Amino acid sequence: MGLVYSFITLSNPVKTELQPLVTKCLVDTGATYLVLPHHIAIQLQLVTLETREATIADVSSRSVPYVGPVKVSFENRSCFVGAIIMGDEVLLGAVPMEDMYLIVQPKSLKLSVNLESPNIARGYAK
Repeated sequence: MGLVYSFITLSNPVKTELQPLVTKCLVDTGATYLVLPHHIAIQLQLVTLETREATIADVSSRSVPYVGPVKVSFENRSCFVGAIIMGDEVLLGAVPMEDMYLIVQPKSLKLSVNLESPNIARGYAK
């Protein structure tokens, strides 16, 4: 399977006067977090909440800022998550994807709403 990219909308739910930001993201089901470059965190005026340790693709670890909250929207879904700050592109990891009940279509290399529940996100609470 190749790389999957999609467009998502990011906003700061605490600072509603700021315009939402539509951005292209790499969709990565093997990553945990929403990952944002520093310049997007600045645009959204996100506050650093703590430092987290992140393991990156070369298996090395680094301490990174963890910011939030961030509202992530895709099609008819949205969620509120924290994000780690690193790198030069937005990466949509498993936590926000699960929260919005999204899936990757491997044949078409597209992110989509899970058609098992097309009108509302669902999940397990037990």
